[in-house]
Amino acid sequence: MTGSRPGKTPGLFHGADGTSMTYHISTDKTRLDLDAIYRFLSEIAYWSHGIPRELFLTSVENSRCYGAYTADGTQAAFARVITDYATFGYIADVFVLPDHRGRGVSKQLVAAITEDPELKEVRRLSLITDHAHELYRQFGFDEIADAPRRMDLKRAGTYGKAPYPC
Repeated sequence: MTGSRPGKTPGLFHGADGTSMTYHISTDKTRLDLDAIYRFLSEIAYWSHGIPRELFLTSVENSRCYGAYTADGTQAAFARVITDYATFGYIADVFVLPDHRGRGVSKQLVAAITEDPELKEVRRLSLITDHAHELYRQFGFDEIADAPRRMDLKRAGTYGKAPYPC
């Protein structure tokens, strides 16, 4: 697995004031604890429950991934952006592991995504959330004003079950 798109160096992000954050956010895929991420996505997350491991690995390989780590390198959170690096990016699989919740790591993770130099030219970042609207609003996200123009195709039977609820 590579750290980011070809020819680009994986990033280590710091706070807007230039100081290092409590959690270090990196796009270096070699640092990802794939077992911990897969366990959360396949066993706990409602949106990807039961995802086959090979499909999960393919999704990581083909996305810009962000890991949040403690000082000792333990994985604390994860997010990924599916993007063409030019016009559109979809933020997916955002989660903070239970032991690290309530410490601001989700804000640090979203800040790293929205401040990522690799995504600065991307015209639109999009996401779906059931309960984190206020988190994303802090970074300029809002409900889709032109929602009637947007469409989805949800495939029944993905991962051997009915479509997920979102």
